[in-house]
Amino acid sequence: MTSWAGRTAADIAAAVREKRATPREVVADHLARIERLDGRVGAFRAVRAEAALGEADEVGARSDLAELPLAGVPVAVKDNLAVCGESKRVGSAATPDTPSAADHVTVARLRAAGAVVVGLTNVPELCVFGTTEGVHGTSRNPWDPARSAGGSSGGGAAAVAAGLVPLALGNDGMGSLRIPAANCGLVTIKPGHGVVPAGIGEGDWFGMSENGPLATTVEDARLMLAVLAGDDLTDGGPPRRADGGTLRIAASARSPLAGVPVSRPYANAVREAAGLLMKAGHQVRRADPPYPASLGLTALAHWTAGTAVDARGLDRRRLARRTRVHAALGRAFVRTAAAGEGREALRARLEPFFEAYDVLLTPALARRSPAAAPWHERGWLRNIVADTAYSPFTPPWNLTGWPAMAVPVGTLPSGAPCAVQLVGRPGAEAALLELAERIEALRPWRRTAPLE
Repeated sequence: MTSWAGRTAADIAAAVREKRATPREVVADHLARIERLDGRVGAFRAVRAEAALGEADEVGARSDLAELPLAGVPVAVKDNLAVCGESKRVGSAATPDTPSAADHVTVARLRAAGAVVVGLTNVPELCVFGTTEGVHGTSRNPWDPARSAGGSSGGGAAAVAAGLVPLALGNDGMGSLRIPAANCGLVTIKPGHGVVPAGIGEGDWFGMSENGPLATTVEDARLMLAVLAGDDLTDGGPPRRADGGTLRIAASARSPLAGVPVSRPYANAVREAAGLLMKAGHQVRRADPPYPASLGLTALAHWTAGTAVDARGLDRRRLARRTRVHAALGRAFVRTAAAGEGREALRARLEPFFEAYDVLLTPALARRSPAAAPWHERGWLRNIVADTAYSPFTPPWNLTGWPAMAVPVGTLPSGAPCAVQLVGRPGAEAALLELAERIEALRPWRRTAPLE
């Protein structure tokens, strides 16, 4: 009999609703794949095998089974969101190993929609860095296991790309959904501020962090986003301007940070995606956003300040050196970041560009991810340089609070996926998903890595 592992969430939910499969069968197939392959991938910090099977049976007995959008779908949850009865370690030895008393609101919404939580996924300590490794394990890119899956939602991305689950719940404060999704050939969307409940850490990194889906298809990403948002935000039809014209798309391969070069595969991915969107009938022009020279300092101040807030109350002696340094630097910026003046200035600078263009198309990354290595044992500056050198394109859109997606386009010389980023103004989630679906239709991508 064919395993349900590797199938899309939409396919699984339809089969369960129509009683062509039971939630227990689906979850058991995925648990078997996790047991077989996760030792090579390092996606999970904790697997809830017995609990997940019991909860699958509960889903199967629900009277509203035929109406559940995620009926019987196994999901993984990032280990900085509460799952009732499980500890929330946030990638650290300094956090308490005590069970959460209740689900985070996004986890509760997934369960209400029929999903089954099979485990909690690895993250870098306090979800700070762009690679995922630490005291709880190292998450590798299933397409290229010598490379990091990325961070900080690296474990979730590795789980989905390896076919261990069809969906993972992650979050994004400086690119933490888009970076690992781009590395691992997945679709993700960081929704705009307020679309999905946040409640991540102490203050959501001053409102920059947003929860969102990791999926193998645009359909699955749309489905999960609707559940997380508690509203069908994505039922907007084809992306069209209010005046009825086609979308005006700006294509830019220029790094937001001066001195950070963009490798050829990622620049080529932008050109390829631009051609596909032109073929779909949209107006695409080469145009660079007016990124300010101060962007790097603004991003660093908010990045470190968010960590300083999250580290409050933890035993700093149990934090990795890179995390201690990051938090110590950030304490000087907490008041400035909380005031929000830097973010408001960035929005004001970029808003005229988004009056001229409806969507921005950029590379998702500047180069492939760093090696899967013990980065948590290395110095702070070495980590910062590595992260900045490969992921300069994501932070501006956390600072503005605007929606942004990562979408697979093209491949790297290693055969691993390449990706682009789509950015829109507030409320553009439906338009971005529709553009991503057009790209997917014109250039289908392989959904999971060939691990077997």
